[in-house]
Amino acid sequence: MAAPLDFFHDLYNAVMPSHPKKRKRTDRRLTEQRNAASRNLDRMTAMGIVRLMNREDRKVAVAVGREIPAITRAVDAIVSGIRKGGRLIYVGAGSSGRMGVLDAAECPPTFGTSPKQVQALIAGGRRAITRAVEGAEDSARNGERDLRAKKVGRNDVVVGIAASGTTPYVLGALRFARGRGATTVAVTSNLRMPVGRLAKIVIAPEVGPEVLTGSTRLKAGTSQKMVLNMLSTAVMARLGHVYENLMIDMMLTNEKLEDRALRILAAASGKSVSAAEQALRAAGHDLRVGLMMLKRGVEAREAKRLIAQAGGNLRGALGE
Repeated sequence: MAAPLDFFHDLYNAVMPSHPKKRKRTDRRLTEQRNAASRNLDRMTAMGIVRLMNREDRKVAVAVGREIPAITRAVDAIVSGIRKGGRLIYVGAGSSGRMGVLDAAECPPTFGTSPKQVQALIAGGRRAITRAVEGAEDSARNGERDLRAKKVGRNDVVVGIAASGTTPYVLGALRFARGRGATTVAVTSNLRMPVGRLAKIVIAPEVGPEVLTGSTRLKAGTSQKMVLNMLSTAVMARLGHVYENLMIDMMLTNEKLEDRALRILAAASGKSVSAAEQALRAAGHDLRVGLMMLKRGVEAREAKRLIAQAGGNLRGALGE
């Protein structure tokens, strides 16, 4: 662990763009270096460009694979926090922030969770989701302010997403979260950067220089998407929002999802689609209740009672 003086030196360099040391810091970031394989990108054919990008993208899964121990620790920390009433809060700027917004937005329809359980903060607010908000990421104070408004506590887990590892908005949020006793996680493509010094758990897939120099929406963004997918899916599976590999708590908000729900019930129970349809209707379109009815041969009221008696543990209610 670095000495306190080194820590504050790195943090100051990250949050003060005008500081002359900032330029040296940029040179150390892998995501800002040039990729030798793409130096003639503007002279390549369309086939050559997409083949090169495909070759580079193959490196992403390997880099993420090296981070599995850290990802696992983060999953365990998030599960523990949520079981104690905490939340998972993503914080990012630009394309990194949008990755967090996307993952958080998908949790309620996929896992039936409250929108409050998994949240996302992006520098610049809602407007930054669909367009660039110039300078929004440069304020550590805004990161602290936005997270303070969430009333972060020690049961929360704050995941800072910053490909560069130096984004002031994310650094400010993580510093505030740590001060409040929350568990801090960093998802970055540059290991030896200030974000790693502020996080208890560091997930750093080093994907190397981008095909388009500095465009971290490419390999770095892909690695972030993969990591966040792992975090939310593994967390929700561990919390019981998945039965086998089926979305047992998904929201039925359109015809496509109604059809999927019937297939889920049929597959999970071994019954016909017709039987699944009758059970789902009687269950008030609650997949958990419908599955209990089909597998235990009980009415909806009894199915609900058994689930409640098991504390919401579906496997326990089914006696599995």
